[in-house]
Amino acid sequence: MACVDRYNMPLSTASEVAAERYRAGVDLLLSLWTGIAETLDEAIAADPDFAMAHAARARFHAIRAEIADAKARIAKAQALVQARGTERERSHIQTLSYVINGEPAKALANALQHLDQWPLDILIMSLPLGAFGLFAFSGMADHDQARVELCDRHARHFPEDDWWFLNYRGWAHGENGDVSLGRALTQRSLELRRNNVNGVHAVAHVLYEAGANDEAGAVIKGWLPGYDRSGTLHNHIAWHGALIAPERDDLEGALGMYAEHVAPAVATGLPINVISDTSSFLWRLQAYGHTVPAGLWEEAAQYAASYFQQPGFPFADFHMALLAAATGNQAALEQRAAVLNTLVNDGKLKAGPVVPALCHAVMAFAEGHYTDCARILEPLAHEVVRIGGSGAQREIVQDTLLVSLMRAGEAEKARALLDQRLHRRPSPRDSRWLASLAAH
Repeated sequence: MACVDRYNMPLSTASEVAAERYRAGVDLLLSLWTGIAETLDEAIAADPDFAMAHAARARFHAIRAEIADAKARIAKAQALVQARGTERERSHIQTLSYVINGEPAKALANALQHLDQWPLDILIMSLPLGAFGLFAFSGMADHDQARVELCDRHARHFPEDDWWFLNYRGWAHGENGDVSLGRALTQRSLELRRNNVNGVHAVAHVLYEAGANDEAGAVIKGWLPGYDRSGTLHNHIAWHGALIAPERDDLEGALGMYAEHVAPAVATGLPINVISDTSSFLWRLQAYGHTVPAGLWEEAAQYAASYFQQPGFPFADFHMALLAAATGNQAALEQRAAVLNTLVNDGKLKAGPVVPALCHAVMAFAEGHYTDCARILEPLAHEVVRIGGSGAQREIVQDTLLVSLMRAGEAEKARALLDQRLHRRPSPRDSRWLASLAAH
């Protein structure tokens, strides 16, 4: 019998052991669970010429930011698939090669074309989706809608209880505003496969968008102990839990969660997650009126100094700007903004002028120039989405605008923004702010 993947698509290997280990490895990869490398290596050991196993291994290297290993592995997969591979496998590996070799526009175009022919190729389907996917980092202002359309277009091909597709379709709808559908789909996915960090991650996001903070906190508290601390998203899931405490003005609880799971000294996640989680968490505390304990900003900035020094990755640029502004490193911030402006003028930054503008805004905020900060941020409301990431991650920009308006004495504008936010998502913190504005 021919070897096939989970969706009965042919695999170019004669080894059933290799095929079984590949199926298991891809499931682990798409759930970001422990044992990915070992399982895919077993597939390769069973059939050293199995191109798809090498390609999946390359994808995991890329996720782990092990770029040299990823490039070497995908090159091997490309060589092998030419000698022994189907048309689907060659297209699959070419798409992954574009991702790994830093050609995201080609990767996205190839992925969408590939999925029109092979919609059940879930490793390729995963590439455009999620907060750090090809759509999110494309610079598009409508990438939330694009994810929904991709999932809905191919939904008919998937089994009703497919844990992976339910999760990412639910994520897409939740981020795009249909929180009820998103919640139903992501929670069902997590029920079907609990050992799935992407599943609990999606549930955390959807519950955040629903304003269900206590429920989100309970889900994370009950789930996180079962996920190894070395797991790729362990620290990031804890970050979601840490965000809930400030909603209740629980500074001690927030800092305790940060120190135990999120801070650079204990973080084992990817640099982009460590930098974005630490900087955005500390910035939120400061913006909410809390005093950030001495040394925490400096610790985060010291960790970040080894990464993303070359501007041009908007999501990272924004969070590096937060660190520079909070630690008073104006020279670094101005230099980053200048390079970003050059990239914008040369047409090389698809996210556009929103990125250098954010650099100037956060410096104005850190220096107490709240009117200037609000003046920069107000026109950017519908453009911030271009930097990628999730709604929960980008909300920090709106928080900064809101606090700037309040501190600049723009009460009417602040009230209007709070009313809008509360209509979209209940928030104890926003309710307190609104009550404070009404009292004055």
